[in-house]
Amino acid sequence: MTGRIVVLGATGYTGDLILKALLRRGTRPTVAGRSPGALAALAKRFGGLDHLVVDAATPDDLKRHLGRGDVLITTVGPFERFGFPVAQAAADAGAHYIDSSGEVGFVRTLHARHHRRARETGAVMLPAFGYDYVPGILAAALAVRTAGEAARAVDVGYFATGPIWRGISQGTRTTMRDGMTLPSARWYRRRLVDERTASRVRRFPVRGRRKSAFLVSGTEVLFLPEEFPSLDAVTVYNGWFPGLSRPLSLYSALTGAASRLPAGRKLADALTRPLLIGPPGGPDAALRARIPSHVVALASTGDPSSAPLAEVHLEGPNPYSLTGELIAWAAHRLATGSDATPGVVGPTAAFGLDALRRGCAELGLVTV
Repeated sequence: MTGRIVVLGATGYTGDLILKALLRRGTRPTVAGRSPGALAALAKRFGGLDHLVVDAATPDDLKRHLGRGDVLITTVGPFERFGFPVAQAAADAGAHYIDSSGEVGFVRTLHARHHRRARETGAVMLPAFGYDYVPGILAAALAVRTAGEAARAVDVGYFATGPIWRGISQGTRTTMRDGMTLPSARWYRRRLVDERTASRVRRFPVRGRRKSAFLVSGTEVLFLPEEFPSLDAVTVYNGWFPGLSRPLSLYSALTGAASRLPAGRKLADALTRPLLIGPPGGPDAALRARIPSHVVALASTGDPSSAPLAEVHLEGPNPYSLTGELIAWAAHRLATGSDATPGVVGPTAAFGLDALRRGCAELGLVTV
């Protein structure tokens, strides 16, 4: 091991999954956060891990604990509120950086602020390196590569099976609630455009059936056009609740309209409050095992009347389990000095498509 791995937010739900995945790989990460008591108890529970008490809001506080070649993992969100100082510390120190963000706006700003500095310091910065949105980028890249030069558009659909509503964490429900009143980014006519979330509904083939999914944001729209300049369009959809896709489209239109009225913020909050209903924390291992993930990517000429040129399906572990394993895999590679492209980059640009595919296969995310 040539670099230290620091996990910021290890006492939280996602942080716990990442920490356990790292330990299974034989690494001894340092856990970090604001609460001395919680950190000490966590470090003791896992055999005396090193721990750091740091304030994520103060870049200098973090930076003095980081050096070149170290890997900083952060799960502390919402990232629009808490993520930027952490990323600043990593970029300035030349430390590698991985986060579990699902917030595409945060990733866009991260690239604008830190891409050049990270390249100068040799830091590899991997935002949203989990179920959001590594499987979709991998599936899409495989589909576009298979389709060849004729590919002009790619549509990505995220699906899951099993008791999905009971298997959603409190953090995901909060992100879903916020997302219903925010626009979703889409790559269209070779530029980024913002469209109303759920304003589009598309049907995907999933396990021999046609399932509906609604428009959402995804970092596919940021990273895929850089790697495949011929793409005119990249669109991401969520199909966790296929039967609710069209009602949710209407729901997003109502909440969007409400937010533009006088005192509309309160009305929009009331309309989206049902999305928060559920237990705290996240699903346990038994429940996660009942909810595997399925991702579809369809590469096409862009003509909606034409059949896809290539179709790729990936199936793998539960979204939360997969996030923990993906981040641990990437952190281990970076800490041990494996080749990776510096800057704020996507997963295929960082490691290469074939290396990413092999790594995901080791974790159980495979083509079907």
